[in-house]
Amino acid sequence: MFQPKLGLSALALETGAWVQLAAGETSDAALLLYLTSHGGASALLALMVWSLLPRALATPRLPVLGLIWSVSFFIPIFGFCGVILAIFALPFLPQRRGTLDFRAVPLPALDPHEKQDVTSFRQAGVRQFLKNDRAPVAQRLRAVVALGNAPSAVSNPMLRELLNDATEDLRLLAYGMLDTREKKINAAIHAERGQYAAAANATERLLAARRLAGLYWELIYQGLVQGDLMEHAAHEGFKYMSEVMAAEPTNAGVALQFGRLLHHMGRHDEAEAAYRGARALGLPAPRVEPYRAELAFLRRDFDEVRDIIEHLDNWQGLSRLQPVVRLWSRKARDTQTSTAP
Repeated sequence: MFQPKLGLSALALETGAWVQLAAGETSDAALLLYLTSHGGASALLALMVWSLLPRALATPRLPVLGLIWSVSFFIPIFGFCGVILAIFALPFLPQRRGTLDFRAVPLPALDPHEKQDVTSFRQAGVRQFLKNDRAPVAQRLRAVVALGNAPSAVSNPMLRELLNDATEDLRLLAYGMLDTREKKINAAIHAERGQYAAAANATERLLAARRLAGLYWELIYQGLVQGDLMEHAAHEGFKYMSEVMAAEPTNAGVALQFGRLLHHMGRHDEAEAAYRGARALGLPAPRVEPYRAELAFLRRDFDEVRDIIEHLDNWQGLSRLQPVVRLWSRKARDTQTSTAP
């Protein structure tokens, strides 16, 4: 009943407007009366037509009402009549379903290959997935749990990034995993310190010092300590490693580990000497020379970096360093060119 009343009222106002105009009055008052009556009729007609429109065409409300009113008001006779005809023509128009230009695509499930063994763990894929805050939280939680199968040196930086995530469950899980790993190493350090203090002879004391140096290095290498704690771990590791180095100056593995600790502490000249000592004691070049190349890069001695890379034997076996080797080594580029089809 609402629409017919609006329609009849609009028709009555519009008829009255035209009767007033046809009476021949030319005064401003007559024109104002016509415009008022015609505007009211157009408004009532717009309300009636809007109430008959489908929801998809009736929104947004005010712009649609303004469009219908404008057609009826600003186009004499034909606008008003055209809107009325549109009311009767609307039910006979074919139903069209517009297609959206953009559709929401559901996120794919976590790649099952990401859960392979640690030797084939895809760090980049999981890192990007964990950063995607639009991914389902349940899948992101499963991805965090999957990081437990990855090497700590790879997974710990990603877990530390999650400590700033907006999802509380992810923050708590990442914190719990990092805290568990740190507590495990700290418990081993506590036990080894007891062994070190209770050592009955120099051999037992040396073995405990070697294990303590390795455990402190693991805290640093795995990224489990930051800031002052990292400095403390480096200082303690250096103390025990110096003791081991003094007792076993001809041990190539100890020399390499000592060099890496000095490298981390920023004592680059001493680290260079330790690396050279490790090479002289028989360690193969692929285990030592990449660290020397990094030291040369930090000194901005790029010629030495290139020289070290080019004289690096068996570089084909260093899969993780292949991009670096290709960048710096002319030998690598020449080999690639000669093997290309």
